[in-house]
Amino acid sequence: MRYEAPATAKEAVALLAKEKGTAYVLAGGTDLLVKMKAGMVEPDLVVDIKRIKAMREIKKTATGFSIGGAVPCAALTENAALVKAWPGVVEAANLIGSKQVQGRCTMSGNLCNASPAADSVPALVAAGAKVAITGPKGSRKLAVEDVPAGVGRTNLKKGEIVTSIELPKKLAKSGDAYLRFIPRTEMDIAVVSCAVNLTIDGKGVITKARVALGAVAVTVLLVKDAAKAIIGTKLDDAAKAKLTAACSAACKPIDDKRGTIEFRTDVAGVLARRAAETAYARAGGK
Repeated sequence: MRYEAPATAKEAVALLAKEKGTAYVLAGGTDLLVKMKAGMVEPDLVVDIKRIKAMREIKKTATGFSIGGAVPCAALTENAALVKAWPGVVEAANLIGSKQVQGRCTMSGNLCNASPAADSVPALVAAGAKVAITGPKGSRKLAVEDVPAGVGRTNLKKGEIVTSIELPKKLAKSGDAYLRFIPRTEMDIAVVSCAVNLTIDGKGVITKARVALGAVAVTVLLVKDAAKAIIGTKLDDAAKAKLTAACSAACKPIDDKRGTIEFRTDVAGVLARRAAETAYARAGGK
């Protein structure tokens, strides 16, 4: 195995593109190193992006926030402007692993690991986030929900890396929230998860919404019917009932030792209602 730690994204792309064997990007290593130790993967090349300065920065821009692909999740909570604008996204990222893991793990790595149970991904999808991608043929952007192609697979092409995650500017009177169910109190992966992002008008009526579910399909789901269920309402009981039903209907889960199809389907609706209530309150709704 060869280890490289380039200083620029261009160098990283060149290394990945030229490698004839199996190449992996090491953003934080909290997933990759575990897989390597378990013998699940045997890389010919590991490209560490943590030394790329531009990818270790959080920038507030005219259009929102740009979070470098190598920014550790622990750094998100230290950015007051980001926490204020997107508390749900930060809370979701903070649920990835232990304190020690937080110092290394990244949202880009969490996304590109392509686990249906990834914590930060539903929150990013609900927020309408995009990723900036650099590759041998130049740069492009993808919506976060379009990055995973299946369990452990992404739509990134050979040589491409996620250089940053782009969060939009927070709209006035908007709020987001993320919730998950886990068997233990901490350091576990989601059995079911849900993120909600919504905007209200001066009368408390929801004008925009995005709802995303995790761990109930092979990729995170953007549930448009769930958003439609609450747009035009003040999140009354009838709206919450329709939201719950829409989320449960969208589920395509599996049975495993951590949860049954019936359990995941039911809990998805419960979490959606609770996340919507928190997001609504954060937007200033009563």
